[in-house]
Amino acid sequence: MWKGLLSLTLPSCARGAAVLACVMAFPEASLAESFLGKLFGGREAATATAAEKSLADGGRKSPASADPALPVIPVASPIRQKVTEYIELTGNASPTNIVNLIARVEGYLTKIHFQDGQIVKKGDLLFTIQQDQYRSQLIQAEAQVRAQEAALAYARIEVERYTGLRRKGAAAQVIVDNWNFQAKKSEAELASAKAQVEIARLNLDYTQVRAPFDGQMGKHQIDPGNTVGGMGQPTVLAEIIQLDPIYVVANLSEQEVQRVRKALGDRRVTLAEIHDYPVDVGLEAGQDYPLHGHIQYVAPAIDPKTGTMLVRGILQNADHRLLPGFFVRIRLPAGKVIPNALLVPNRSVQTDQGGRYVVVANKDDLLEKRYVDMGDLQGEMRVILSGLTPDDRVVVADLWRATPGLKITPRLAGDGEDARP
Repeated sequence: MWKGLLSLTLPSCARGAAVLACVMAFPEASLAESFLGKLFGGREAATATAAEKSLADGGRKSPASADPALPVIPVASPIRQKVTEYIELTGNASPTNIVNLIARVEGYLTKIHFQDGQIVKKGDLLFTIQQDQYRSQLIQAEAQVRAQEAALAYARIEVERYTGLRRKGAAAQVIVDNWNFQAKKSEAELASAKAQVEIARLNLDYTQVRAPFDGQMGKHQIDPGNTVGGMGQPTVLAEIIQLDPIYVVANLSEQEVQRVRKALGDRRVTLAEIHDYPVDVGLEAGQDYPLHGHIQYVAPAIDPKTGTMLVRGILQNADHRLLPGFFVRIRLPAGKVIPNALLVPNRSVQTDQGGRYVVVANKDDLLEKRYVDMGDLQGEMRVILSGLTPDDRVVVADLWRATPGLKITPRLAGDGEDARP
């Protein structure tokens, strides 16, 4: 009977909202449920079940079920940690030593013992200048020493002989005085001859030009066969540069100098304290500071021409990663420590005409732009000096969708989640 009634009633009932009223008129609830299931494919039943579950949960909304039409945007609260303030500068790498190798004696350049650009060690032989004449001069000077030693020995014997004869009255005092003079003179001439030996030996050593330190050679300036070392015109044979360790040089503005002095209590630090200050260095194209050294020199005054103070750091450069003239990024400690600094992912910081800002979700889940004052970069995290509170929810990913004024469904971001600006 119900089947017949259903077949007769269904055409007239299946019109808009009248369907539900018609079905609820049936006395058997199971037949009504069956009718709804066949008519709508169970969607009303699923909706009713979701509504009942929501009521059972006390009316709480999950991010996925709050409003499917709202975009789900990853957010995160700022991290709090202790950081040290730094001053970031742009500077240059500079060699610790750069020397022009000069021919110190005159002669023909006979041989070059290196290739242009070669890495050499301290004491390596680089050039040889004609040695024959300087070797002969050394032999001559050594012979003169032996002659003066013989003259001195003879004079001392004569002094002793005539002194004895003078005691016996067999020799005049004038003869004794003469031989004492000859002995003293021979002593002086012997000292002079020994000095000539040292000069001749130095000249012979100067015919071999050696590396004064570990470094890299430049190109040679003189070819073998040319005369070098002319009087009054020193001849530059080549240039050698020391690359390890290496300097990094930058200039502090007067405002930065005042900032550092204020952090140090307006006192000047000693030279020993300066050498304890670290300096971090990175290449111009990078973001991190992989090289580390310490401050080696700070100018005693501000240059009135530039209004800056020169600061020089020194660091090891065994792999020659830095070359003289490279532009580098230098990070120096400003002397101030922030115990509870707020940090956000550097990728979440954006820029417009108003300055640097981040996008945050307010208590109503509306996105708003928040201008901030930035501090130093700590790895991939950026220190925020002002503009944020620890409870703010900062958009850290999907920045291309995070338009200020947009209502969103915030989702707590996971570690390492990339932004897609």
